[in-house]
Amino acid sequence: MSLGRLMQGEPHAATPGVTIAAPRTYEAFGAVCFAGRRNRSFTRLAGLSGAEPGDRVLDVGCGTGYLARRMAARVGPGGAVTGVDPSPPVLDYARSKKQRPGSAPCTFQEGIAESLDLPDASFDTVVTSLMLHHLPEELRPAALREMHRVLRPGGRLLVVEFRPPRSRIGRRLVHTGTAHAMAYNRADLLGGLVADAGCEVRGSGDLRPWLCYVQATRAR
Repeated sequence: MSLGRLMQGEPHAATPGVTIAAPRTYEAFGAVCFAGRRNRSFTRLAGLSGAEPGDRVLDVGCGTGYLARRMAARVGPGGAVTGVDPSPPVLDYARSKKQRPGSAPCTFQEGIAESLDLPDASFDTVVTSLMLHHLPEELRPAALREMHRVLRPGGRLLVVEFRPPRSRIGRRLVHTGTAHAMAYNRADLLGGLVADAGCEVRGSGDLRPWLCYVQATRAR
């Protein structure tokens, strides 16, 4: 059995998407995969989000809150960060972590990406990292439409996904160590999915060693 399978939890009643039940194992796995660059990479992602001091930020599929805490540091004490995830164990872990001095308050709540229990146009910035590949492909457009819905007009969206190795051997190794969804993740479709959800794509790129991203805004 792959490590990815071992970290999976029981399916959430409201979604067929994969959940994570072992937050400490997930954190250790992330530290190894990023070879000491995880903090630098996710701090860079917080910058790429375009979030500004005082922003209201939503992190969809927040997991252990790793990106959410870096977003909190970016928007500062005048802002606020909300993390949503379907897994109670990772939410408990996220709530247990201390925040950096001068950060925005973080709150974490249970929910699913394809049906967010949040008001329309209620966030200045929405981010999601390494979440979409946990959803069946047919539900990914619905999740992105929900992110568009909760963004205020002119708000910013950052979608981050795993970029599989280009070689067959590399994909096979990822498949063996994690799961098929990561090894064959169609990261090339990300920009089109974001545009189809109603957002205007502003930029995209890769972030070593494993990430790709799309930056977008909601039209005013």
